[in-house]
Amino acid sequence: MVFSSTVFLFIFLPLVLIGYYNPWVRGRGFRNTFLFLASVIFYAWGEPAFVLIVLLSVGINWALGCGIPGKHGRLCISLALSYDIALLAVFKYLTFAIRSIGMLVHKDLGGLQIALPIGISFFTFQMISYLLDVRAGKTKPQRNPINVGLYILMFPQMIAGPIVRYETVADEILHRKENTDDFVCGVQRFSFGLAKKVLIANYMGMLADAVFNCTDAGRVSTLTAWLGAVAYMLQIYFDFSGYSDMAIGLGRMFAFHFPENFNYPYVAKTVTEFWHRWHISLSGWFRDYVYIPLGGNRVSKAKWVRNLFVVWLLTGIWHGADWTFVLWGLGYFVLLLVEKLTGLDRKGNTVTHIITLLLVLFLWVLFRADGMGNAVRYFGWMFGGGNGKLWDMTALHYLNHAKVVLAAAVLGATPLFSRICAWLPVGKEAKNNLKGAAALVLMLLSVCVCVQSSYNPFIYFNF
Repeated sequence: MVFSSTVFLFIFLPLVLIGYYNPWVRGRGFRNTFLFLASVIFYAWGEPAFVLIVLLSVGINWALGCGIPGKHGRLCISLALSYDIALLAVFKYLTFAIRSIGMLVHKDLGGLQIALPIGISFFTFQMISYLLDVRAGKTKPQRNPINVGLYILMFPQMIAGPIVRYETVADEILHRKENTDDFVCGVQRFSFGLAKKVLIANYMGMLADAVFNCTDAGRVSTLTAWLGAVAYMLQIYFDFSGYSDMAIGLGRMFAFHFPENFNYPYVAKTVTEFWHRWHISLSGWFRDYVYIPLGGNRVSKAKWVRNLFVVWLLTGIWHGADWTFVLWGLGYFVLLLVEKLTGLDRKGNTVTHIITLLLVLFLWVLFRADGMGNAVRYFGWMFGGGNGKLWDMTALHYLNHAKVVLAAAVLGATPLFSRICAWLPVGKEAKNNLKGAAALVLMLLSVCVCVQSSYNPFIYFNF
């Protein structure tokens, strides 16, 4: 079940809100239990075969988490972390590992195919975050398994983040105060996220798919290839940031305040700045739980390079079980290493902004490609290796049909609209009314598109 589906918008969410805010039972225990059960149903709707595994994981992490402060704490956290990492390794990486070993030894080791539970990378990282925060003394272990389950499985963010630290919401799980302002802000934020996803990301996705999935190089001019790459670059931003907006908005409806996950990454003037703005919760997770424990930059230069390498190798692997993801992560390792060694990360300007966008674009092509061979083929198309033409009628057709959404996407990827709103010579109340009206219009348009369209992919479900 995705947030932009009619089942979620017209059945699941209304029923959850009615049950949660019913006027008869309002206790925190009831509301936490109700939200936990609703989250289990939400996950079971799309993954009935894996819901028991997820619940087992919650139980194991809760039980072992309770033992971390005790005399067997080291054993408890070792067992819990081993279980969580093994869960991720088996379901996400075992097939890839067997296939890669087979390629190295030139043997067919069998066609093992293990289905991937939706959102496994996200909820596994949240479980690990809970354990490490308890171990570090940042928070106390939660004795109520329902509350641990609510943190890990809460439907607004369990599928695709933001990756929420337990210490961020530990107090809100027990003591949050639902109020009208939070609810209204949540509805507005959800509406803007839904519009990003449905009105822009899906359309850009159709254009990107049309080019990336093309098997006839004679139909691909240089301009067509670049249009496809730019479309994917915009699709993945509006798709993922739109989902994060919807998750944050849904959290606010239930009085949870999730961290921001995107801050206009395509205005970044350096690659370093890009990763301060893109998928902020993931970058922060690797910084706090991998990079700093390894020593960060307070070690020798050789160890610092090692630390940076480990973080970006793991970042690539986290995104997917394929060599394209590994190289994508290592590509950022090289770029960030060069920036930091040369000081370019502190010298951003218009030229470095353009270069950063191009480098990010090339790495998105690698990220999107289905295998290294397809990535190399697509890079060839971008530099004239398709039909040999700079542009053709196919490119003009795509450009003509996508120009309005493409322009809206380019402008929407910048803080232009928020700055215009801030500059308006009206009071705060008028601005709030304008924002509410815009959210309502976008919600209505998005719902109309959801009802009529069957194209509704979500990229990060794969991770």
